[in-house]
Amino acid sequence: MGASEAATFSGVVQLRRSLHRIPELAFEEERTAECVLAALAPLGLTTTYGGRGTGIVARLRGRVSSSPVVALRAEMDALPGQESTGLPFASEHPGRVHSCGHDAHMAVLVEAARLLAADPPEGDVVFIFQPAEERGRGARVMIAAGALDGVRAVFAGHVTRHYKVGHIMVTEGAVTARSDRFVLHVHGRGGHGARPHEAVDAVVVAGLLISALQTLVSRETDPLEPTVVTIGRIVAGIAANVIAEEALLEGTIRTTTPAVRDSVHRGIRRMAEAAGTLHNATVRVDIIEGNPPVINTSREAEICRRAAEAVLGPRGVVPQEHPSMGAEDFSFYLNQVPGCYVRFGACGEGQSYVPLHSPAFTIDESVLDIGARFFERVVREAQQTLGRSP
Repeated sequence: MGASEAATFSGVVQLRRSLHRIPELAFEEERTAECVLAALAPLGLTTTYGGRGTGIVARLRGRVSSSPVVALRAEMDALPGQESTGLPFASEHPGRVHSCGHDAHMAVLVEAARLLAADPPEGDVVFIFQPAEERGRGARVMIAAGALDGVRAVFAGHVTRHYKVGHIMVTEGAVTARSDRFVLHVHGRGGHGARPHEAVDAVVVAGLLISALQTLVSRETDPLEPTVVTIGRIVAGIAANVIAEEALLEGTIRTTTPAVRDSVHRGIRRMAEAAGTLHNATVRVDIIEGNPPVINTSREAEICRRAAEAVLGPRGVVPQEHPSMGAEDFSFYLNQVPGCYVRFGACGEGQSYVPLHSPAFTIDESVLDIGARFFERVVREAQQTLGRSP
């Protein structure tokens, strides 16, 4: 690595570390936005930022005004939690942590903008820095603000320690699952813990539902159809000697096909009604629609494959055997324009797997340079390809 390359790498690393120190939750990314805007300022891009609760849209003008416009997207928000990495640049905000790699995504996109600004491509490039991916609404905010206006294709990526540094996962079709959230409100009849016959125990009904709902996956869904039903939160009871009158269960549903999704929704309602009838309680079901699945279009996946091979060689490109059961609001962009979502290997030599959202999650920082060079190449490949097609 030459002196100029080393300085550049040092710059993108420092930006990532600066962002890592100041994690902010969904729709609160003010200091984060200030840091990104400061990093973009020397590049001569046109930038717009609406303040708290909004994102940044930066535009690089290409050499030919009629050439296709390509967009790149990164997320800005962090997660609740207490960091346990022990890094010298760990979170300075108690209870907030960049445990999903969004600090890396922003740094990669800024560095890609620097590379492209140094040698402008044919067409314009739109850099989208989006709030609130974790809450699943940030993409819709950016789309409503016009971030995709005139855009022909959109691309994004995510760091992961599922893959080693030097690998980029590229696949066409479904990449992530559809996510929905459900809430079960159990209403029984409270009473004294010593006289259960006088009450209808909401905890008993909740316990029955916890076990029963798992059979929607294990006994009612084709094993070849990836499906998850997880209950992540339970609230019930006020004292050890009081039979709970109410219980609340909240969970998530992950599916990859509409038929399975509909079946799981119907099954939750059916089991909730049956459990209530069995124990003389009432159970109200609320199902809240979440993110659609991320489905990469074939042409844009091929563009990403060529770009990844140009940066890393053919052995650096790996497929995804099965869709992730995680969810991503990048799907809302893909509902508007074609695009592709990739994953960057961020597990370094000698490191073991650490899942996203873990308070111990971090990356091998050499992925930052790989991601930036990949996005630069994607823009040029996409504009050449799209320029030849209607």
